Amino acid sequence: MKKKFILLLVVFSFCSAVIMAQGFQFGVKAGADLQKIEGKLLTQSFSFGYHAGVYAQVSINKTFSIQPEFYYSEVKLDTATNFSTVYHLTDASSIKFGYINIPVLLNIKAGKKFTLQMGPRFGILANTNASLLSNGQDAVKKGDLALVAGMKFSFSRVNVYGRYQVGLSNINDVSSQEKWKSQTIHLGVGLRII
Repeated sequence: MKKKFILLLVVFSFCSAVIMAQGFQFGVKAGADLQKIEGKLLTQSFSFGYHAGVYAQVSINKTFSIQPEFYYSEVKLDTATNFSTVYHLTDASSIKFGYINIPVLLNIKAGKKFTLQMGPRFGILANTNASLLSNGQDAVKKGDLALVAGMKFSFSRVNVYGRYQVGLSNINDVSSQEKWKSQTIHLGVGLRII
């Protein structure tokens, strides 16, 4: 047991030294999401939601860095008037989506305070509107893969970011007749702690 602890301590110390040597940052983030899901029986307008979580940033060199994030987002979308009838659900005038999101972004420093960001984002469904579960079916698949592109402006310990996310996955698990794809405008503020 003692040998395992010492080995774990050595590995942790080595990883910490590597991270610190390459320029490691850690912080919290929060903001607004404007999301819509394209589908015949969903309204084609953006709905307001929110997100909150944490991020890390590991510098590769002066121009490039990797930024993994972990955050929760939630948005409530309105459905068309015949949504409940078509899918045989009761009281489904709106659907609430809660996701745990894990993006891994490549940061490209394009100026002293300006950075371009791009990469994949994987979302895991955290909860659904209870009315969509009335038939014992999940309304939405458990995962959503998206591509992300955006920018951030950094000011000392604060950064302001804006991104566009386009879903690649069909998140409709109620019916195979129609595909649902998500689009999100992701705006927020980050605060660097380390």
